[in-house]
Amino acid sequence: MSEQLKAYCRQLRLGNLAPFVEQVDYLDKEQFITEILALALKQRETERIKGLVRAAGFPSPKTLDGYELEPITLPHGLTREQLVSLDFIDQKENLLLLGAVGTGKTHLSIALGLKACTQGKKVKFYRTADLATTLVDAWKLGTLSKLTRALAKLDLLILDEVGYVPTSKQAAELLFTVISTCYEKQSIIVTPNLELGRWNKVFGHDRLTAALIDRLIHHAHILSFSGGSYRFGQALRRARNPEDQQ
Repeated sequence: MSEQLKAYCRQLRLGNLAPFVEQVDYLDKEQFITEILALALKQRETERIKGLVRAAGFPSPKTLDGYELEPITLPHGLTREQLVSLDFIDQKENLLLLGAVGTGKTHLSIALGLKACTQGKKVKFYRTADLATTLVDAWKLGTLSKLTRALAKLDLLILDEVGYVPTSKQAAELLFTVISTCYEKQSIIVTPNLELGRWNKVFGHDRLTAALIDRLIHHAHILSFSGGSYRFGQALRRARNPEDQQ
């Protein structure tokens, strides 16, 4: 590709088309330019998805490949197909993933979030205690409005491990504000480690806790996780099938 053509691509914001020129066989003018632009668009979409995944802040990548949904009891009105197709995000509905520690709740939340990124949706993953700290720090620094505006632009907010660390009164109020802002405008996936009836031990105020739960469970699908530890089961399968680790 000539320097002049590269300059034209920069001016038109087409990026670097040189690699695609080498990949396309010339049959006629229209076919040649069409296939080059199609490859450029495909790469741009790939890079956009990578950016969405990075911005989501997943602790580690998880997918639905090999994930067993059978131990999960789904509520009436939600099929497995609807769950994995992410219909709930388009409907701005929430998911509450209830079950014992280690039953695969976090894995599923990340896998659904990662799939949402591949569909071009904006996702953010937080351990709830980390979000509480981030909100308080932003308030102290005077950047809370900026943070809440960014959260308001999400399609899906994932709050993991609700219940591990009691929050301060201020943190609880800020979390409540975030969840209230999401209400009927965005989707939230929540993975609690406490029964809903014990959330007041985390948020400290019975009335605020009740209002928070009310907003979460309205337009929500509650999934019940049963069985033994999902992580333990994975470890056993890897031990029996060493090739799965490759």
